[in-house]
Amino acid sequence: MQAYPLSHHPACPPSKVRAVEARVGQGDPHWLALRWKIEGSSQLVLPSPSGKRRRDGLWQTTCFELFLKPEGGDAYFEFNLSPSEGWNLYRFDSYREGMGGHPVQRKPVCTMRPGSSFAIFDATIPRDLLPEGDCAMGLSAVIEEEGGIKSYWAVAHPDGDKPDFHDPACFAARLAAPDAA
Repeated sequence: MQAYPLSHHPACPPSKVRAVEARVGQGDPHWLALRWKIEGSSQLVLPSPSGKRRRDGLWQTTCFELFLKPEGGDAYFEFNLSPSEGWNLYRFDSYREGMGGHPVQRKPVCTMRPGSSFAIFDATIPRDLLPEGDCAMGLSAVIEEEGGIKSYWAVAHPDGDKPDFHDPACFAARLAAPDAA
């Protein structure tokens, strides 16, 4: 799995969380594997289990996100993946424009393993939900801690006083098209 250290947006520091790392694995031809490790998770707030279903507003508490933008266009995809087992997939025509749902036949699978010093969130996404070809990739996390403290973590952040995972600056990693089998 390829590791990507995330940094929090300077305007929204965490309380106890010390680090967040995302990992991406492409070893399975049918699934994309994702893992986020949260160091310092003693005050992590997790949403209640809601079942493996599509839901909006997951980003309002602890949530993990994957953004993929195929090469050569403005359109991109946003995956929201929650410790509640909820998930969603949106397609945008361009930066925050033309948002719509995206049809899904096989659902992502989300699993959370909380702990006192660190927590692990795993997600697997069916390959048929991913755009074809090489993509610019953004990996991010909204981390809520006790007391309503929220920090926003990403591979890269745009300049500015507010976090914005949709900004092109956040698409700082690459996801290569899987090798043909």
